[in-house]
Amino acid sequence: MAIQRTLVLLKPDAVQRGLVGAILARFESKGLQIVAMRMLRATAEVATRHYQEHASKPFFPGLLTFITSGPLVALALDGDEAIAVVRTLVGATDGRTATPGTIRGDHGISRSANLVHGSDSPAAAERELKIWFPDGPGGAHGPVSWTRCDKPWLDAE
Repeated sequence: MAIQRTLVLLKPDAVQRGLVGAILARFESKGLQIVAMRMLRATAEVATRHYQEHASKPFFPGLLTFITSGPLVALALDGDEAIAVVRTLVGATDGRTATPGTIRGDHGISRSANLVHGSDSPAAAERELKIWFPDGPGGAHGPVSWTRCDKPWLDAE
């Protein structure tokens, strides 16, 4: 097994639409483990650091306006191949074309207000987790180490 940790952001539209519980349930029922979670309003500085690879793109100002427009929920999730699992659960970027059964396919109707961000690689997850959980493990807002009681069932091959 390749246990990974990944970042997930439940964006302001997910919070405003009351979808936080439903989305969390999707991750937990898949067997992903929440090791850190915080609700906050992103500052422009944090959002700029997070989306730095898009800074030169024409949609960047709108992206910053959207992600800082209201509270969001930042999650650190652990699990077997967590990065790929999260991205599969989330679905295609554009909710209008995302496959039914995915989070965006079931709840999204926009490309820009697309409910969820999930890290796209181990390097991105490492970088993004440091932005949203700067205290690191053991810190006030850092990941907590614990073991799910159903771990033996989830680890079965």
